[in-house]
This record gives sequence, C-alpha cells and structure tokens, in this order.
Amino acid sequence: MNKWLGGQKRKAYFTAAAAVAITVAMIIYPEESFQASLSGLKIWWDVVFPALLPFFIAAELLMGLGVVHAMGALLEPLMRPLFNVPGVGAFAWAMGLASGYPIGAKITGRLRKENLCTKTEAERLVAFTSTASPLFLVGAVAVGMFHSPALAGTIAGAHYLSALLVGLLMRWHGRGEPSFTKEKRTENLFRRAAREFYRARLADGRPFGQLFGDAVRESVNSIFFVGGCLMMFSVVIRVLTICGVVGWISKGLGALLALFGAEAGIVKPIISGIFEITIGSQLASAADVSLFQQIMATNAIIAWSGLSVLSQVATMLNDTDLSLTPYIFARVMQAVLAGLLTFLFLNPAQTVSAPVKVIPQLSFLTKLGQASLLLLTIILLLLVLGILIASLAKKRIVFFSIHRAKD
Repeated sequence: MNKWLGGQKRKAYFTAAAAVAITVAMIIYPEESFQASLSGLKIWWDVVFPALLPFFIAAELLMGLGVVHAMGALLEPLMRPLFNVPGVGAFAWAMGLASGYPIGAKITGRLRKENLCTKTEAERLVAFTSTASPLFLVGAVAVGMFHSPALAGTIAGAHYLSALLVGLLMRWHGRGEPSFTKEKRTENLFRRAAREFYRARLADGRPFGQLFGDAVRESVNSIFFVGGCLMMFSVVIRVLTICGVVGWISKGLGALLALFGAEAGIVKPIISGIFEITIGSQLASAADVSLFQQIMATNAIIAWSGLSVLSQVATMLNDTDLSLTPYIFARVMQAVLAGLLTFLFLNPAQTVSAPVKVIPQLSFLTKLGQASLLLLTIILLLLVLGILIASLAKKRIVFFSIHRAKD
C-alpha cells in the first residue's frame, strides 16, 4: 500500500512539475507561444472545425433517432466474425473512416454508455476505428505537404490497411470474456432491424427539435475541446524546442534509430509527431532525408496520432469504464505496421515526381457542405455494403419465413 501511495505521489509531483515548467516557459517566450497557438488555431478553424462538426452532429442525431441500432442488427454478421464486436461497431468504423480523429472514440464511448457493447468490445472497437480522414491523408498530407498527388495511394493505403490489421488482431483482446450478444433469432433480418430502430426511438423519446439542439450543443463543446488540445500542444512543442528539450531527446533517439538505418534529419519530425500529428507530418515532409524515410515516418506518425489526439480520445471516453491501455497499445502497433507497410506501396529506391497541385481556397460554408455530402455518401454505402455482405454471410440468416398451416 505504501509503495502504491509512493508511486501515486511521484506521479502527482511529476505532473505538477511538468505543468509549472511549461507555464514558466510560456511566460519566458510569450511571442513564440502566441505564434504557435495562432498556428494551431488556424489549422483548427480552416481544417478541423468544418470537417468534423457535421459528423459530430450527425452521429448524435443518428444515435438518438435509432438508426444506429438498426444498422447494428443488419451488420452483426459482418462485424462479429471479423472484429468480434457487435454490428453497431460498423457505424463507429464508417464515421471514423469518413471524418477522422477523434469521432471513432466519441461514438464508441456513446455506444458503451448506452450499453450496446461490453467494456471489452468497446476497447476492441476504439482500437481500430480511430483513423485519419481521407481528406487529411490525401488533401493535407499528400498534396498539401508533399505536393505530390501520386503519394496519396501510398499514404492512405498504408494507413487504412494497418488499421484493418489492428482490428483483426485486437479481436483477440479479452477473448475469454463474455460478449454482447442478443438472443438468436431466425426471423426476417430487416424486420429485426426495424424493430430495433423503433425500440431505440421510443427509449430516447426526445422530439426532433430537442434532439437536434442537444446534438449541436454537445458537438460544439466537443469540437472546441479538440481545438483547445491542438492549440495547447502546438505551444508545448514550440517551447520544448526552444528550451532544447527536443534537441536533447533527439540525440538519444537518433542514436537508436541510426541502428536501423534512419537518417538524422528524420528524428526531430518523429519527436514532434509523438506530441501532435499535423506538426509531425509537416516536419517529416520537409525533412532533408530520402523520400522513402519521409513517407515511412509520416505513416508512422499518422497511425500513432500524437498525444494531442490521445488526450482527445481520453476525454471522449472519460465517462465510461474503458481503459486507455489497449488503445495506446493499438496505436503503437499500428504505427509499426504502417511504417512497415510503406515497403509494400513505395520502393526504398523509388522517386515520385508529380506537378505541384494548387488547391483553391474554399469558403467555410463550402467545406461544411462537402463534409456533409461525404457523410451522407459514407452512410449510404455502409448500408448497401452491410446488407449485401449480410445476405452472403455463411450464417443462417432468414430474410423471409413461411409458416405452413397445420393439418
């Protein structure tokens, strides 16, 4: 007991000392801290806010309306054999793929709160549904940072394939624990989905006006928290760089990475990527190293997602009983897999050349509309795909039942 208290005390002292040190550094370097905060704010307003807000609101609406419960009944034959999670996990997976961090964790936390999955199933689910969005991978990284649309397939392919592999591997997490399974039925699959939809809608009970208002309020609060994390970690990375902490860590990490053939110029981007995904990816794309090492480091950074995203995920799961340990393990595992999968998509000796594509500046409302349209497309495709796979699954699923009259 005393040992445990001693460990808790050391943790408390270390956390307080780190917070005081960063605060003092911000006071000593106010101009640099302000510019870093402004940079984080610009990224949040130009990219994160219009990209995530429609998905946050739509997720809340679909949960309250009962649509997610219907999808769970339809997609159980797909999600259970592959990832050992209930069918409602397909909604978190699709939304995570469409909009990126941290909406997969937000939806998973909501599913757990409504007891639509067990603790272990939710930990499996959040491990592979937290992914970067296609808009970020293709538009921001491949085109915006590397100025080469030809790299979009390499970056997106390594990221999503590594996420899929993590999902398949995490199905063994807590294998012996009970799963969330409903009583087996042999009735019409669509009839069951319709009943689940109606049952969930009655259980919620809120009129649409109230449901929409609650969805907007909660989503705006969540998106402002994401912006705060982005700004704060931008400042932390900047002051740590000025104070020489990043350089000190680079020496030790550089010596370790050199054993695997990594060039010295890639060390600082990796350290920055440990804290924040966008800043780390930007530095990796500008590092004075080979293109292969740039892409490999970028894929690993995006898969890890940074402490900034980790803090966002922790907040989304704050009111649940989920442990962050499996999620952190999954992020490390995906970072390694994404880096290694670069070999499949990009030869170490290959050079990629493509004309720089100038992306016109779009208005805020245009970005909002594009994000909403992408959301609708993803949901429709998910429903069509789920119904198709469910109909072809090698399970006893009865779509139509015929009852013979007894003689």
